[in-house]
Amino acid sequence: MDLGLRGKHAIVTGGSLGIGKAIARELAREGADVAIVARTKEQLEATARELAAETGRRVIPLAADVTSRAQVDAMVAQAASQLGGLHILVNSGSPPGGSASATGPIESVVDEDLLHDFNVKYVGALRCARAVIPHLKEQKWGRIINISGTNARNAGNLSGGARNTSLVHMTKTLAVQLGRFGITVNCVHPGTTRTERTPRLLAARATELGVTPEEAEKRDFTPDSPRGNAICRMVDASEIASVAVFLASDRSWAISGELVVATGGAGRSVYY
Repeated sequence: MDLGLRGKHAIVTGGSLGIGKAIARELAREGADVAIVARTKEQLEATARELAAETGRRVIPLAADVTSRAQVDAMVAQAASQLGGLHILVNSGSPPGGSASATGPIESVVDEDLLHDFNVKYVGALRCARAVIPHLKEQKWGRIINISGTNARNAGNLSGGARNTSLVHMTKTLAVQLGRFGITVNCVHPGTTRTERTPRLLAARATELGVTPEEAEKRDFTPDSPRGNAICRMVDASEIASVAVFLASDRSWAISGELVVATGGAGRSVYY
C-alpha cells in the first residue's frame, strides 16, 4: 500500500532512541525526510547517520530541550528551513515512564518532579505543536501524532497518568481546531515495548524470578499475567512505528482526534 509519504517532511521528537527512532526509521523508509530531535547531540548524530545510510533519505539531527519554548521555536524553524517545509509532527519526547515520575503515596510526591515530568511530556508536546501548526497550515496538509502511554488508564503513577491523560485531551482539542485546515491529530498508547533498554530490564526481571531472561519474558506475557497481553509476547518498537506511520499517512484521513492503543491486547477492560 502506498502511504503517500514520499516527499513529505517530518519532525520526530525523542527520535534518537526507542519508539521515536523506530518511527523516524519507518517514515524515512516510506520516503519522508525527517528531522529527529532530542537533547543529546552525539546520540542524535549517530542515529541520523544510521537512518540516512539505511533509508537513503535526509535525516537531520536537531538538538533541543522541549521544556524551552525558545529552543523549540528555533528547532522547528531550522527543520522547516532545512527540509523545505513541514507536514508531520510526532511528539515522542520523554523517557519511558517519565523523566522524574511521581509514584507511590501522595505524601511522598515531590512537586518539582511532578511538574518537570508534566513539563517535558505534555507541555513539551504543546510547544512543538504550537510551533509546527503554522507550517502545516501553509502546506494545507498535516499530521500530528502524540505518543502517550497506558499509565493514563492505570492508577499509581501520578505524573505519568496525568501527563498521558492530558495528552489525549490535547489530541482531541487540536483535532477539532485543525481539521478544517487539512490537519489530523491522533494519539497512540504503547504499552510495554521492546526497545534498546529492554535487555537490561529483562535481565533484572530474570534475576528477580530466578530464571533466564527468555523465560522471564515468556512468563510475563501470558494472557493471565498482570503484565501480559493477548498476543503472548512483547510488542516491538517497530510495530508501534507502523501504527504511527499509518496515522501520519495520506490513507488516514478518516481518523482524527482518536486514541489507538497498541499493547498487543493487554488488559480485560472493555472501552466503547
